[in-house]
Amino acid sequence: MNETTVLFRPVGQKEWDLIAESGYTAFPPRLPYQPIFYPVLTEAYAVQIARDWNTKDAASGYVGYVTKFGVKTEFMARYEVQTVGSSRHQEYWIPAEDLPQFN
Repeated sequence: MNETTVLFRPVGQKEWDLIAESGYTAFPPRLPYQPIFYPVLTEAYAVQIARDWNTKDAASGYVGYVTKFGVKTEFMARYEVQTVGSSRHQEYWIPAEDLPQFN
């Protein structure tokens, strides 16, 4: 009942700063044009996104960080794993309105 699922999230500088402001306890709310929050299942996939996307994106401050965290497995059971690209590219799609519960 108290099991946790380990997930990863690639973030840019602005998102990292907001996470730090929360005391490293919450991801910031999604922006209006971001309907989902997508934590990924493997560190390798998160590193790939941080390296290949965040470091080349002005909105990310040309910086990529990888966060690692645990979420209650019982909570994650309501969502399906999404495969985007190859089988190595797996993530959850958490609706933006569910992010407060996720946190």
